[in-house]
Order: sequence, then structure tokens, then C-alpha cells
Amino acid sequence: MHWNRITLVGVGLLGGSLGLALQERRVAASVVGYVRRAASIKECRARGAVTLATRDLAQAVSEAQLIILCTPIAQMRPLLEQMLPALTPGVIITDVGSVKASVLAELEPLAARAEAHFIGSHPMAGAEKTGVAAARADLFADAICVITPTPRSNRAALRNVEQFWKTIGARVLRLPAATHDEFVSRSSHLPHVLAAELASFVLHPDHPRAQAALCANGFRDTTRIASGSPEMWRDIALANRAHLLRALDAFGAELGRFRKLLAQGKAEPVRQFFAEAKQRRDRWARQAGLNSPE
Repeated sequence: MHWNRITLVGVGLLGGSLGLALQERRVAASVVGYVRRAASIKECRARGAVTLATRDLAQAVSEAQLIILCTPIAQMRPLLEQMLPALTPGVIITDVGSVKASVLAELEPLAARAEAHFIGSHPMAGAEKTGVAAARADLFADAICVITPTPRSNRAALRNVEQFWKTIGARVLRLPAATHDEFVSRSSHLPHVLAAELASFVLHPDHPRAQAALCANGFRDTTRIASGSPEMWRDIALANRAHLLRALDAFGAELGRFRKLLAQGKAEPVRQFFAEAKQRRDRWARQAGLNSPE
């Protein structure tokens, strides 16, 4: 499907990357970006991320056929409430949020008030860098994008959203919102908490200065995602709190089991611990098409 006008509400890393991908693949005649700061308009122009950048939300969404919310989760409802009077009936609204159940519960009925169709999306793509300057046209290429329909989802809108993500190179996977939130609490949200805690613990200012000098490739790779947006991850952690708490409890129990093995000082159980982890990780890497570790 070719769109006449797609609006990106928020033009940071994800929104900017979408804008670049849409224009590179000629998916839409016009790509409009809503931004909050005047400086962001200049940044969008410099990066070429959108056809038009504006701070006027009503202008941004007026006559749009597809609106994509690319803001932190906590900002989505207030922004949708503001744009309701300017929406064209039948417009499709989706998002890129990392939590789906709470977003759907809030936004689907709100969109329906304006005869709009909200379909939840979550592209499993991103980086620790933020802002439109870090945007990449290939960010979504071959990435999984989870679509979370509900019994109230408009079937035509659902098909169009799925086709939209496929058009920019993503692989679509349908999941119930609650299932999505459970899965990402372990595979995405828990790793971010662990990376943040590891960075905070190892680089604590109470440690000698030489501690940081000994942080090499393993520490760098393990903590890379801790450089992500604190505001975005605050919203994600709170929105998916129940699932994330369960993931933290389960992981803590597993860590406790390794501590017990280590305390016993027996070589073979400790080796088995690392061997099993390597086997599972290597198998996943092969299935995901990643380069096998040396």
C-alpha cells in the first residue's frame, strides 16, 4: 500500500529511522514529523528524516492516513487526547512502544472516539544512542515487529499495519499483548535492568579509580544498553512492572543457585553451569543468523 501522508509523532532514533526508511523506500508521498523543540526541526532537516517537521500537533496529524506514536509510553495518551479533534475518521494509529497491554487499554478506546483505528506495534529494534542524529534507514531491516491485535481491532487496519512494517523490511509476528509483555520482560527489560545495575555497581565512585581502567570488552558489551534513555526505560519498567518483577525474582533465584554452586567449590558443577549457558546462547545465535562466537 502506498500512503499519501504518514505522521510520526516524535522524531528521535525510532521516529527518525522510520522517516528515513519510508522515504528511501518511497512508501509515502509525504512524511510529517511532530517535534516538541524548535531545535528539533533543524535537526530533522539536517538529517532529512521527514518531509515536514512541525511543533503544531494538529497540523502534523491533519489528513494523515497513518499516525505512528514514537514517544515514550507515558506521553502517548496525553498526545492522543490532544490530537483527537484533528483526526480524519478512519485514520490508522500505531506505536513503537515496548509495552503493549497498558498502551492498548488506554489508546484503543480513545482512538475509537474519533472513529480512528489503533493497532499496537513493537519493532524489536533500537540502540543505546538517542535522537534523530542517530537514525538509520536500515534500523528495521529484518527485525521482528510484534503486532498485538485485540478482539476489537479493525481487520483492514490490522492488515495495513502489518503490510506497513513488512514494506520497510521488518518480519511481523502476531502475539496477544499480555504474552508480548511477559516475553519482553525477560528478553528485553530484564537485560536492561541488569546492564544498568552492573554499570552502577562496577563504576560506583566509591571504588578505586583503577577499577574503571580494568573494564574492557566484556564489560563494554554487557553494559552497552545502559546508555539508553533513562526516561524511556523508566516508563517501560513501570508500565510492565508486574511482569518485570516476576522476571527479576526468577533471575535472582537462578543467580542464587549459581552462588551456591560456587560456594561449594566443586569444579564440575560450575563448568556445567557455563557449558549449558554457552550451548543455549550458541544455539540461539545460529537460529537468529548471527555469527557464531569464536
